[in-house]
Amino acid sequence: MAFFETLLILLFVAILLLQVTRRFAVPYPTMLAVAGVVIALLPWAPHIVIQPELALALFIAPALLDSAFDLPPRELRRHWRPLVALAGIAVVLTTAAVAWTAVALQGLPVAAAVALGAIVAPPDAAAAAAMLARADIPRRMISVLKGESLLNDGVALLIFAAAVTIATSDKPAIHVLPELAFAVPGGILLGIAIGATLAWMMRWMYGTVSATLLGFVATFGAWILAEHLHLSAILCVVALGMTIAHFLPALTPPRDRVSTYAVWEAVVFLLNVLAFFLMGLQASEIISRLNPSELSEACGFAAIVFAVVVAVRFAWVILYMRTSAFVKSRRGKKGVYSNAQAVLVSWCGMRGLVTLATALSLPGTFPERDLIVLSAFAVVLGTLVVQGLTLRPLIRLLSFPPDSSFAKELLAARVQLIDAAVTSMADRNDAAATRLRELYDEERKIAEAGKHPRDVSEYDALRRQNIAAKRAKLAELRHSGAIDDDVFHALELELDWAELAASSPDHVELVES
Repeated sequence: MAFFETLLILLFVAILLLQVTRRFAVPYPTMLAVAGVVIALLPWAPHIVIQPELALALFIAPALLDSAFDLPPRELRRHWRPLVALAGIAVVLTTAAVAWTAVALQGLPVAAAVALGAIVAPPDAAAAAAMLARADIPRRMISVLKGESLLNDGVALLIFAAAVTIATSDKPAIHVLPELAFAVPGGILLGIAIGATLAWMMRWMYGTVSATLLGFVATFGAWILAEHLHLSAILCVVALGMTIAHFLPALTPPRDRVSTYAVWEAVVFLLNVLAFFLMGLQASEIISRLNPSELSEACGFAAIVFAVVVAVRFAWVILYMRTSAFVKSRRGKKGVYSNAQAVLVSWCGMRGLVTLATALSLPGTFPERDLIVLSAFAVVLGTLVVQGLTLRPLIRLLSFPPDSSFAKELLAARVQLIDAAVTSMADRNDAAATRLRELYDEERKIAEAGKHPRDVSEYDALRRQNIAAKRAKLAELRHSGAIDDDVFHALELELDWAELAASSPDHVELVES
């Protein structure tokens, strides 16, 4: 019961802090990190032990599927060079640098040092991308960061799994590597098979709560099944997410899509809160077990790991982007990346959920587990506070030129959708078609002016005014007892959908995550 009470308090604090993030444009993991530390230091904070296998499945599987669903394969093909540099080479370089530091300064076994490097290597670019999406910066940077947030998790988790397997296995490393090599393609094929099966089953479940629940069952089930078959659970879930992203959007009814997206956003946010809370508790327990000299040494090492992580990303990103610009200029092409873009991407290295979950998943008997967990938490806290709080001022300082490509592409597509709707009524001349043509003509003029039709349309403004009047009357009927609650809720739902249809998406967007 103590855990549940503390979790409720943390959730309440997180909800309050979200209002701060909305007002001052601070990434919400930064606030969660601070809240997790504060609540974990409370004297009545409970002692909680989570199974290592559960930590990865519970925290990583939904986050991976959420990222994979939003990243189409064409984005990977379009930006494959920077993605390989950021999600592949950067993760390997960071892992190697941290591992060398751990062996040289603390004498960690090589496998344990590599595990530490893999834990702190993947940046949580999703938090940065969510914030950057509201800034006036090149869209290419946002696309690359979103792709990195998925792929660097996969690369780091594969290295982590190999290091843990080698460190905890009695077999020589040479015997473990073939099993890992088989696990990669096997996990991808299993994820594709589960995704295709899920898309087929969903046809009969839309319009029910079962459709949303089945998505969670499939996600966690894919991870667990892959683990039982000794395949890569990470790549299995990634393949599952990309597969259903290809099939489901065309099949999903609007109400199911709205409901499912809202549920997934809430679940991923809740898991972030729980992960920061559990990591804070573990860090507090570790600190309480260390004497002052050991604690001072551990904190000093954690600070060095934090510095190495930041320095390696900064150096590699600057080197890659400047080299890429130089090569293109030698070929007579305009450089893709400016110095300002290189600095900003290198600073978007905040660590988050994946680092927390992988640290929590270390077995209790893992070599130097306490030092690794404490270092991981220090890296997460340091990057979220130092880089997270300075990201917005850095964007203002770099003064990027405006990028209007998103607005132009959105405008052109919106006009084409309106034209398609008008064309579909070409063979009709009745009163209903005439009214719709007049409405679409008005919307087309508004769209061509660069505005959202429902923002300035007098028709939609009048609809919203009428809906407000209906809501007031509905509340009056309920309070007077003229209608029962079941009738009230049925009509309330109808008004909700009508208001959504008459409102601009900007007015109903969930912006916390």
